[in-house]
Amino acid sequence: MNRQDTLNSLKSKSPTVLIVGGGINGVGTFRDLTLQGVDTLLIDRSDFCSGASAASSRMAHGGIRYLENGEFRLVREAVQERNRMIQNAPSLVKPLPTTIPIFKTFSGMLNAPLKFLGWLEKPSERGGLIIKVGLIFYDAFTGKDRTVPRHVFDGRRKAIQKYPLLNHAIRYAATYYDGIILSPERLTIELLIDAEKVGDTARSLNYLSLTGGNAESVTLRDELTGENFEVCPKLIINAAGPWIDATNRILGKSTQYVGPTKGSHLVLNNPKLREAIGDHEFFFENKDGRIVLIFPLFDKVMIGTSDLPINDPDSARCTDEEVEYFIEMVGRVFPGIKVSREQIVFRFSGVRPLAYTKAKNAGQITRDHHIQEDRLGNIPIFSLVGGKWTSFRAFSEQVTDRALEFLNLTRKTNTRSLPIGAGKDAMPIKTDPNYTREEITAIVKREKIVHLDDLLMRRTLLAYLGQLTLALVEELGDWLGDELGWSGQQRKEEEERVIRILADKHGVRL
Repeated sequence: MNRQDTLNSLKSKSPTVLIVGGGINGVGTFRDLTLQGVDTLLIDRSDFCSGASAASSRMAHGGIRYLENGEFRLVREAVQERNRMIQNAPSLVKPLPTTIPIFKTFSGMLNAPLKFLGWLEKPSERGGLIIKVGLIFYDAFTGKDRTVPRHVFDGRRKAIQKYPLLNHAIRYAATYYDGIILSPERLTIELLIDAEKVGDTARSLNYLSLTGGNAESVTLRDELTGENFEVCPKLIINAAGPWIDATNRILGKSTQYVGPTKGSHLVLNNPKLREAIGDHEFFFENKDGRIVLIFPLFDKVMIGTSDLPINDPDSARCTDEEVEYFIEMVGRVFPGIKVSREQIVFRFSGVRPLAYTKAKNAGQITRDHHIQEDRLGNIPIFSLVGGKWTSFRAFSEQVTDRALEFLNLTRKTNTRSLPIGAGKDAMPIKTDPNYTREEITAIVKREKIVHLDDLLMRRTLLAYLGQLTLALVEELGDWLGDELGWSGQQRKEEEERVIRILADKHGVRL
């Protein structure tokens, strides 16, 4: 069904389940519920995977640092889900060698017990011994199938031989494996398309917002036309991420389930740094105790990330202070490589929907997930709190099981070994800007594009990799306008919208 057909169908038949939020947890739950035969509607006030899910560090990882917090169940689950992502979406998620430069030997041994006693707010730098122990546990969680290789622990001499530009002050370098999500946006869209292949019981709409509700129905607004209409779901799933509490307020519920933190990143065109890291991510602890990363993003380098409290998720921007912090932190690991602002081709900032807590150090807040339940009259509201990108399938499974229990239905199938986007046959990721008109037409027909920025920033990597020019924006705007029936004025407005978003949110001025 096209967009208008879907809207018309909602006016005649309400969904059994309404999911609010088209990020990875919402889309993952959408797929799982539709596979069980549940009539489900997924909506997002903006585009799919345009909020927190689009601003991730692109890692499929277990979170080795959470072992120090004693979160063994969380890490085990995430490692198993990382393996499943690599197996189920091999064209989108691949093994990622990750190297930790280590500057001390025994430091950090008391971090875990002092945290447990509540005596430590900011951990001391982790030394080689504690990292070695953590990697042994991490390897064990991978299991017998060995989806990724075991870790390797090198001394200074061997590490410098492998990475000549690495800081010679290191004592060790440990390399273990996680996964790289080549395009979180594409992975989310593939899941969405998989769900809608189930049939007419799977309906999804971007640019459709929740505006109110009562004991029997909720009000939705088409953001393109301003039209309002009502649907009467039996269950509401609030998957709005950092906007969970704001969504609940729209429904008349005052909650404080999330305490979001901001994470920012830069994408650099720095060939020397890109060559220095090879195909490895460098994942390490900065001088202030913050875990940071240098990440291979095709022919570019991504660096990040911050972890700062934020009250308004819509205000998240990568600040000049964060830019200076990131540039300086590269020098700790590769002191001979110059990084400058002129090399930045893209910057982005997202908000983690972490569970609300009074913890003073953001790094200590759990990344685990859980469901909070409220009611709108007789309609339950399941709020999906927390979670890691890597664990979306497990979280979606948990939510679906809870929904099936409420609906008095039984599970028909599970998603543990289910390919994503036809597995190896998923639409390939293109890393050059030379799209043909036929390729753009295929994307438009397949992937629910409404605005030009949907194409440039989420269905392709053009913006992320710094490949956009004014001429390219105009050319693709014309092609898209032909497909979607835009007037000349609409095309101009769409181009201006893209230029405005790039400058405001991503520091890009064409």
